[in-house]
Formats: sequence, C-alpha cells, structure tokens
Amino acid sequence: MEAGNRLKGKVAIVSGGASGIGAETARVFAAQGAAVVACDVNTALGEAVVAEIKAAGGEAVYRTLDVTAEEQWAALVKEAEAAHGRLDILTNIAGISGRDPTQNIQAGLTAGGLLEDQTLEKWNRIMEVNATGTFLGTKAVIGPMRRAGGGSVINISSICGIVGSFANVAYHASKGAVRIFSKAAAIQHAPDLIRVNSIHPGFVDTPMTQPGHANPEVAKQRMDATPLGRFGTPNDIAMGCLYLASDDAAWVTGSELVIDGGMTAN
Repeated sequence: MEAGNRLKGKVAIVSGGASGIGAETARVFAAQGAAVVACDVNTALGEAVVAEIKAAGGEAVYRTLDVTAEEQWAALVKEAEAAHGRLDILTNIAGISGRDPTQNIQAGLTAGGLLEDQTLEKWNRIMEVNATGTFLGTKAVIGPMRRAGGGSVINISSICGIVGSFANVAYHASKGAVRIFSKAAAIQHAPDLIRVNSIHPGFVDTPMTQPGHANPEVAKQRMDATPLGRFGTPNDIAMGCLYLASDDAAWVTGSELVIDGGMTAN
C-alpha cells in the first residue's frame, strides 16, 4: 500500500498483529502514519511484521499479549500511552476458530465439531479469546481515549456473528457477542467521543481459514456462496479497519461493516 496521512499523529494498538488480518492492518495503519503497537502470542511472526513495517519507513513495536489476561492489557495500554502521550485506536483482531490446531485440512464442513460434540472446555476457550478478549481490550483503552479527547475501537466479528451456518456454534456465539457488545459500548461511550464499531468479514484467506479452504468441498461451498466469486484477502478487511480508524468515519459508531463479497446479501 502507498504511504499516506489518514492516520498521521494517531497511536494504534492491533491485537492479533502477527499474521492474517491483524498483520495487514498493522502494515496499513503504519503506512498511513500511525504509530503501531502490534500484539500477539506468536513473538517470532509479530517481530517479523514489525521489522517489515520499520523497513518500509513506518513506526511500530511488537509486544506479546494474551488477550484473555486483564493485567497484560493494563500494562500494555499504560506503556503505549506513556510512550506516545495518547492512544487513539484499538483493533481487537485476535481470535480463534476452535479448530484442532494440528489439523492441516479440515475434515468436514464444520470447523471445531458439531454442537453435540462440543466440550465445555472448548466452548469456554473460544468465548474467552474472542468475546472476553474484546471486552478486556475495549475496557482497557477507555481511560486513555477519554484523555485523548476520543478514539476508535474496531472489533472484528464475522458474518458468523450475523447469520448461522455449519460452523462451530461456539464461534458463532462468540462473534455474535462481539457484535452486540460493540453496539452497547458505542452508546455508553458516545459522550466521550469514543466510537465503537464491528467488522464482519466473510470468507477470507488467512492462516486461520487455510485448513478449511484446503478441503475442496469446503472451499467450493464457500466460494459458491460468495457472489463476487473470490475469497477475501486480509487487505480487504484492513481497508475497512482503516476507514473506521480514520477521521473519515467521525460520525460512525455502533455500526456493522460487512465485508463479505456479497455472501450475506443472498
């Protein structure tokens, strides 16, 4: 992406910043002038993304972050505000599908198993990362954003937060929680000029979706359901994040930005 100034002077935290949508969002934000704090649990990949950003002339640091740990969020946000004097943007992108991480090719149509096979342990883990992690990150930035005079929180939900499917029911539940959480937070913090919106990607090629797309039956079903005839790219979603992070979206809060190639229009 060509360099620009849409986020010049802004400070952004990007969770899930080591790969996929998170890594691309970190790159786009830095290219548009933001000072980026990229966070993840995969240190090697995260540091590589930050090195790439710096080599391109952007400003970024990597910090390890378990999004389910409130004390880690508090320390991260405190450090970011101390280093830059403000905090303007949070993108809650870190998430899990519930699929067996050792599975290179998804065995059936459902990632993570059917409802009757879902264990409480797996349910709780998906909800903890996807929903509770979003809550903890948003909670942590309210104070700094209020002190900065406002800010933008961008929560990655999914089309699975809007419609049902054969996908993991826990994943659907977690992404639905992100969707309605974003609306409630938007209303509560509108007086602080803190905007909170959700993004709902469709079928995007990322490391998380690669095992599913490696199964020809799954890939065909998803492609057939996408009117524009291709899977999304991380950049497709990152550009939506850029819009919501920028002052171009100054009157946008509590909204759902669906980026799905037309899938939910069916």
